Amino acid sequence: MYRKIHMFDVTVGGRTYRESDIEQPGEEIVMSRTADGVPLGLSICYDLRFPELYRILAVLGARVIAIPSAFTLATTREHWETLVRARAIENQTFVIAANQFGPHPRISTREAAR
Repeated sequence: MYRKIHMFDVTVGGRTYRESDIEQPGEEIVMSRTADGVPLGLSICYDLRFPELYRILAVLGARVIAIPSAFTLATTREHWETLVRARAIENQTFVIAANQFGPHPRISTREAAR
């Protein structure tokens, strides 16, 4: 099991997010394997902004890195694709990166429309 290492504690577009108020960060860098035995590195969302994590996963042998995410709309537009590509290129790995679509379950529809 992987627990997100880097908490999303930032202000974006005038809105403050304090993930550390409701979550505890993980401490382990986690490797797994696909059903076919391919080494798989695990990460989540905001971890994407910390290239050192992906370098370590590559050094540990990751050939594929998974990055499920719930990037905010503002940061998705400006950063998501660029950062995903950078992590893949820097480490010569395949990256599976799925970002959410629509409102986040923890955010009301009215807040998501802002």
